[in-house]
Amino acid sequence: MSDKSELESKLAALPIFAGLSKRKVAKLVDQSRTVDHQAGREVATEGEGALALHLIVSGEAEVSLRGESKRTLREGDYFGEISMIDGKRRSATVTAVTPMTTLAVQHVVFEKMLEDDAKFAAELLKLLCARLREAESA
Repeated sequence: MSDKSELESKLAALPIFAGLSKRKVAKLVDQSRTVDHQAGREVATEGEGALALHLIVSGEAEVSLRGESKRTLREGDYFGEISMIDGKRRSATVTAVTPMTTLAVQHVVFEKMLEDDAKFAAELLKLLCARLREAESA
């Protein structure tokens, strides 16, 4: 498990949090929790409800849709943002490929960030558009 300053540095380096001040990044870390996942464990299951956005602090995960592998996620990647935005069930299954640590950002914290920070919301929209374009070209 990473210490607080290391987590803050990792988050600040991610495009999704590029517009946040150091103070807001520190607050995000304080309001979230780190979770350790064993290799082979499903972290998110397609069709289930979602309570958090997960940011990968270390390790790797596989994203699958209806049992078909779609892509690999690594340190710095995140998942669960779609369910956090639309409130619907998870659109894919995410399984830890290696031992993995994530920072779980609870729905209420994520929602507050969207409401309070226009730069964060705009960056998230750009990243979602990029993912949509990637999915359409696959």
